[in-house]
Amino acid sequence: MTAAELVLKDKETKFSFELLPPLKGNNIDKVFHTIDILKEFNPQFINITSHREEYAFETNSKGFIEKRVIRKRPGTVAVAASIQNKYGIKVIPHIISRGFTRSETEYALIDLNFLGIHDILILRGDDAHKDKYPIREEKCNQYAIELAEQVNDLNKGVFLDGTSVEPFETPFSYGVAGYPEKHEEAPNMESDMSYLKAKVDAGAEYVMTQMFFDNQKYYDFVDKCRAAGITVPIIPGIKPVTAASQLTVLPKIFSCEIPEDFAKELRRCKNNDEVKQVGVEWCTQQALDLKKNGVPIIHFYTMMATQSVRKIAEAVY
Repeated sequence: MTAAELVLKDKETKFSFELLPPLKGNNIDKVFHTIDILKEFNPQFINITSHREEYAFETNSKGFIEKRVIRKRPGTVAVAASIQNKYGIKVIPHIISRGFTRSETEYALIDLNFLGIHDILILRGDDAHKDKYPIREEKCNQYAIELAEQVNDLNKGVFLDGTSVEPFETPFSYGVAGYPEKHEEAPNMESDMSYLKAKVDAGAEYVMTQMFFDNQKYYDFVDKCRAAGITVPIIPGIKPVTAASQLTVLPKIFSCEIPEDFAKELRRCKNNDEVKQVGVEWCTQQALDLKKNGVPIIHFYTMMATQSVRKIAEAVY
């Protein structure tokens, strides 16, 4: 079954989570350790993030500043294959537009097909370095809708160079991102909703939301989606706060608000152990409320919060 079919297969609220590939040079043991901690809650799938290249400025032996391009978390395809082979759990690697050429994307999709991985989450990806790679960006899909079109063509057996083959026996099934509090670059929610509708109309089978800390924002988002004619499953994504710094970092990076009553509790914490406890309590209440309201699945962004997610799962599932 595809991820969308797994989400809808019964009325029970299911469990899934997201992982980061290990930092360059590290092995996969920490990834496996996270899965070992959470697998008892029967995850329907595991998302594997993908990361574009970054850069660092260093002083060379002659005293000049040089820019060095790096990729801190390579190996999304390999990590996904390793997990699926070891655990038999469906994996959903992220495929991102920015930072990867269309050709690199095509080869990644071909590799995934060889490996029997046909569920993906397509995303535009971080735009932070757009101005640093003007030549490279011309060869990239600029937006997720363009990436969806490339996937659709490949599902038909059409490659970038125009050559054609028999369509893949199992076509790629994909989801897209949704933003309950509006994408940071969208001028308004109505505009953001139209872009989301276009991606669903192109073939997206579900929507995965950005993290949120106020469930009402998710419920309102679902209502707006339904009013716009978006009928696919809308998967809520939540995350337990684990450090005091996240009170400001998460809203900045992910464009999500932290409700004031939650923020007050976090500000009262004297250390990160207390923050983790408050974070677990808040996220548990979110998850219980989502379950009560019949969401088909709850997706957890682990992001170094594996033990917190486990505590929440124990209380909810």
